[in-house]
Amino acid sequence: MAAKAVRGARAFLVLAGAVLAGTTAAAAVPTHFGTVLGNGLLCRDETSNRYYFDYMVRFFGQPYKREGGAYWFRTPEATLWGFPIREVIVSDESWPYSFVGALADATPEKLEAAITAQDGVRYAKIDRSRYPVRETRTGGRIVYANRQAKIYCAKFKPLPLPPALR
Repeated sequence: MAAKAVRGARAFLVLAGAVLAGTTAAAAVPTHFGTVLGNGLLCRDETSNRYYFDYMVRFFGQPYKREGGAYWFRTPEATLWGFPIREVIVSDESWPYSFVGALADATPEKLEAAITAQDGVRYAKIDRSRYPVRETRTGGRIVYANRQAKIYCAKFKPLPLPPALR
């Protein structure tokens, strides 16, 4: 009887360990984070909010909030272009745009310089304000979010096909 109880306890511990290992693995930043999210933020690919939502849920878990037309994900160990990325935002269905964005622990000037040095992407200041918006030829933008940089790519959602073309 005692041997059966020990085997049951061992089986439980093995199962609990597997569950915890799976949780830990899901929380680790994937090696392709920079390629997938970095290219998305630079508007180098199709911007599908469903794709980025599924990607973020798979590797970072469920969003911690839904606010301002977006799902918000915490990314405590993630980095892009040498700077920590604290949060990633992905548009929900309430907006006419599909967008993906990230909050970088850097000023827009420093983030812009790092992106240009690493990827060769150049930004133009598109206004003359004290805190200018920076934009690439492909439509990616860097803006101020308090003292940090918010980088994002937003595109209009494609219209559904009219009934005659379906």
